[in-house]
Amino acid sequence: MRFGRIAAFCAASVLITAPAFAQTPYDGNWQVTIVTKSGTCEPTASSLLTVADGKITAPGANVSGTIGSGGLVKVSINGAYANGQLSGNAGSGKWNGASAGIPCSGRWEASRQ
Repeated sequence: MRFGRIAAFCAASVLITAPAFAQTPYDGNWQVTIVTKSGTCEPTASSLLTVADGKITAPGANVSGTIGSGGLVKVSINGAYANGQLSGNAGSGKWNGASAGIPCSGRWEASRQ
């Protein structure tokens, strides 16, 4: 899996374009930065994701994820997984996936836009 897909996945788990009136505390746009700590994935990547009604999406990415009312993040995208915690306008967590069949993992950080 290319790092760009992992970044989109993590970003999708955190960032999404918010409606005029947010339905959950974390709805809105989030900028997500992914850092690889092990494996052969790209070293860093950034992406903008949208959260709406607690569901994480990203244009052009196969993303499935949620953010609970307490800020718990759980996301999957094309075989990669991310989890973590949002609080207020920021958050962080861990991700894992693979690139060319070789496992990769690292951390992600997000900030509300």
